[in-house]
Amino acid sequence: MRPKVAVLFKMKSKPLEELKKYADVDVILYPSVDQLKEVIGNYDGVIVAPTNSLPKEVLERAERLKVISCHSAGYDHVDVETATRKGIYVTKVSGVLSEAVAEFAVGLTIALLRKIPYADRFIRAGKWDSHNTVWSGFKGIETVYGKKVGILGMGAIGKAIARRMKAMGTEILYWSRSRKPDIEEVGAKYLPLDDVLKESDIVILALPATKETYHIINEERLKLLEGKYLVNIGRGVLVDEKALTKAIEERRLKGYATDVFEKEPVQEHELFKYEWETVLTPHYAGLSKEAMEDMGFQAVKNLLTVLRGEVPEALVNREVLKVRPPEEVKML
Repeated sequence: MRPKVAVLFKMKSKPLEELKKYADVDVILYPSVDQLKEVIGNYDGVIVAPTNSLPKEVLERAERLKVISCHSAGYDHVDVETATRKGIYVTKVSGVLSEAVAEFAVGLTIALLRKIPYADRFIRAGKWDSHNTVWSGFKGIETVYGKKVGILGMGAIGKAIARRMKAMGTEILYWSRSRKPDIEEVGAKYLPLDDVLKESDIVILALPATKETYHIINEERLKLLEGKYLVNIGRGVLVDEKALTKAIEERRLKGYATDVFEKEPVQEHELFKYEWETVLTPHYAGLSKEAMEDMGFQAVKNLLTVLRGEVPEALVNREVLKVRPPEEVKML
């Protein structure tokens, strides 16, 4: 019997066709939690995007489910603890989005320091009445060149950011749970977390959302960022947004650029009123035609690997191997 798989978002056509060679596939576009509770019991595997939530109440009904393949590097939208307890393998993609997200992080940083979004709004509003208006009004603009850039998180994305920033004439400082000799060979310097914040001019967050990283930038650490810039392409919960907004309002933080928020989607936010000090984008750093297709193929590969009774490199919950050995989920 062929596996039955649900895809819960609009996947690129080529990886979807690859999946259909091996499984019967239903595409259910962005179902609600209540809808998922009704149908999840019909599937052996599911591929989910960050916009798809798989909480405990859904997974408790997933009696047939063997694998959840995340079409993303993050997996905080899945209740991994419940999945593990039920013997459901959870996988993620890795490396695929690194170049796209790193490129975006650099773009956000440049946009923040050079005030590019503000300048775009300025000229569209018809405010450019003379060169003097610009030269006298656009004060505080800075270059990235010559700055000390601190990166929190030195996985594939952090490394890709570091290499780009190094090429732009910056000094790279970093903190990660473990040291990364390969990035230190190209000139990045490891420091304790708080020392990175103290010594950097610009801090870029490239960490996943975990219990340990929740509000890693809090009121106390924002004090270490006084007179500096902060860029977030990790997850919104890395930053205490109330404390951050206060730091911007009191002009202690020079600027904040982010692609992620504590609660998404965002239609109203306190940060909206700080047009000079912020650059805000709607969680799309990894979106590119090339990255989405590559990510789809990897998500399909991860799912099929599990259903072949093999252990994928990108397995998130390795504890599941003790609960349900690979041979017990083999279908292909």
